[in-house]
Amino acid sequence: MQTALSQLAEDFLSTFVFLGIYLAVGNLTLAIGVALAIGAAQLVWTWRRRKRVETMQWLSLALVVMLGGASLITDDARFMMAKPSVIHFAIGAVMLRPGWLARYMPPIVTEHVSASVLTTSGYAWAGLMFALGLSNLYVAAVYSPVVWGWFISVGAVGAKIVAFAVQYLVIWILIRRSFRQLRQPAGPA
Repeated sequence: MQTALSQLAEDFLSTFVFLGIYLAVGNLTLAIGVALAIGAAQLVWTWRRRKRVETMQWLSLALVVMLGGASLITDDARFMMAKPSVIHFAIGAVMLRPGWLARYMPPIVTEHVSASVLTTSGYAWAGLMFALGLSNLYVAAVYSPVVWGWFISVGAVGAKIVAFAVQYLVIWILIRRSFRQLRQPAGPA
């Protein structure tokens, strides 16, 4: 799960850089240019470490180029502000695959928590990603970049942290229940 969260942070790095520069200096061209440079630098960094460039990295850079270009042409930052939605939708679509969550779980979880619980939890994560993507589109379209910045950096990240905490608690309870059942003596035959 930590790998997934760090990868998500990498996917949103150019968005956060864009937001910071745009809010600090109000220069759309500079903010998009630096975000594009960050996205390209991430790919170069991956290549130099001789690692495979993941699909989401390509998608992230393509979104910065396309949405950044649309923002520059129209002089409207909202196109760039839509990038997190596309990423959330793409991640949500991947999370619709049954069993995706199980591979991120340690053996103690897969041994003591049913596959159906993990599948349902995976679908809940997909639902959260779709809800965040739709919410981001709404906030980007209706509110100022400052409000959007708070939403994407505090609201969306906070929602993921809360979802992770709830999932952790539920899995912890299920594992404890499984251990209690294993320790109970067998009833009369």
